[in-house]
Amino acid sequence: MADAVVQLRCGVKNDSWGKTGKDSVVAQLWSKTPGNGKIDDNQTYSEMWLGTYPSNPSYLLSTGDHLGEYLKKNPQLVGKSVKDRWGPEIPFLPKILSFNKALPLQIHPDLELAAELHQRDPKKFGDTMHKPEIAIALSKFELFAGWKPLNDIQTLFKLKPLEHFVPKQTHFNDETLRQVCKALLSASPKTVASTIQELEQLPESQFGRDQYIPGLLERLSRQYTECDNGNLVAALLMNYLTLGPGDSVFVPADSIHAYLEGDIVECMARSDNVLNTGFCPAPERDSIDLFSQALSFVPHNAKDALLPRRKSDKGMHGKTDVYAPPISEFKVLCTCLGAGEKETHKAILGPSLMIVTKGSGTMRIPGNQTLDVKEGFVFFVGQGVALDFDSDKGMAVYRAYAE
Repeated sequence: MADAVVQLRCGVKNDSWGKTGKDSVVAQLWSKTPGNGKIDDNQTYSEMWLGTYPSNPSYLLSTGDHLGEYLKKNPQLVGKSVKDRWGPEIPFLPKILSFNKALPLQIHPDLELAAELHQRDPKKFGDTMHKPEIAIALSKFELFAGWKPLNDIQTLFKLKPLEHFVPKQTHFNDETLRQVCKALLSASPKTVASTIQELEQLPESQFGRDQYIPGLLERLSRQYTECDNGNLVAALLMNYLTLGPGDSVFVPADSIHAYLEGDIVECMARSDNVLNTGFCPAPERDSIDLFSQALSFVPHNAKDALLPRRKSDKGMHGKTDVYAPPISEFKVLCTCLGAGEKETHKAILGPSLMIVTKGSGTMRIPGNQTLDVKEGFVFFVGQGVALDFDSDKGMAVYRAYAE
C-alpha cells in the first residue's frame, strides 16, 4: 500500500536575479534536505519548486521515485474531486523565491491564449494552463502588481516628458492605458534613457503622491540599464508595494506584475507559461503586440492587489490561517506555532504540498507514525489524512492544497 505522506527532494534554479549563497532563503531551505549538499557562496539561488511540473519536478526522498509517476501509480492519493477534474495530478505549483533585483516584467496567459500559444510554439509554451498566482512574503517584499488608478496615471502623463506617449483623445480609459503601455514598450532605447533623465530632473513635488518615482527609476536603471522599457512601465503605470512577512498578493491571469526584492512563498496554477517584455535582455522579450493584446486591467489599485489572510477551519486549535484566492486550483495554509504549541489539520479531500520555513517539531500521521519536521523539509500529503503538529521551540509551515 502506498504511503500517503512522503518526504520530497526538490530542485532549485540559479537565475541571475536570485540571491547569492546563504543570503538566499531558497538556498537555506534547499540545503536542509538530506543529500542536497552545501550552499555555494558564489552561486545564486533563485527558486525551489515543489511538485510535479516536468521541467523541475520533485522526487521521493526515500526511493528517488518521480512524484508525478508515484501519483500515476497511486491515483487514489489525489482524491476523487481532483482526479475527476485534472487527473492523477497536482493542479498547482508552489515555489520558494529569493531575489535581489527585478524579475522580468510579465504576464501569464489566460486559458484561451495559453492553449493558442501552446499549439503555436509548444517548446516555449509548455502547457495549456493559465497561471494565476499568489505571493506570500517571508521577508520584506517589494513588487509591482497591477495598474495604478486611471486618474493617477492620467495626472502623471501630463508631465512634459510623458505627454507624447498619450494618444490624442479626450477620455482616458483602459484602452488609452493599453496604448500608453504599448508606446512605452515600443520606445527606442534612446527615448527611454532620455525620458528617464528628464523625469529624474523634475522636482519630486511634481509627482504628487508618487514622489518615489525618480528614486525608483534610478534604482531600476542601475539594475537593467536606463534603456530598459520596463523601467518606465513599472514605475509610472504600476502599483508599487512593500509588504511585510505574512502579507500576500493575488495576481490574476493576464495581470501585469514584476517582483523587485525579497523572499516569498509563491503558488500558482500548474503552468510555466509567461510573456516577458522588460527587465530582461531584448532578445528574451516577447512580442509587444501580443503582450499588449493579452493585458487585462485588474487590479486597478494597490489595495485590490492584496490577498487577505484569514483563520482557516482546517486548523482545529486556531493556529492556522488560509490564503484563498478566487480560483479553484489551490489554497495555501500557514500554521505558526510558538514554543510548546500544537495544531491539528483536519483531513483534506485532495493532495497537498507542505514546507517548513522556520523552526522544527513533529508531525503525527494516522497509524501512530511520528515524523520529525525541520526547516526546509518538504512533504507530499495525500487526500484524507489528518495531521497533528507540535513544536518545542516554534515552527512555521506552509501547505498548498486542492480539493
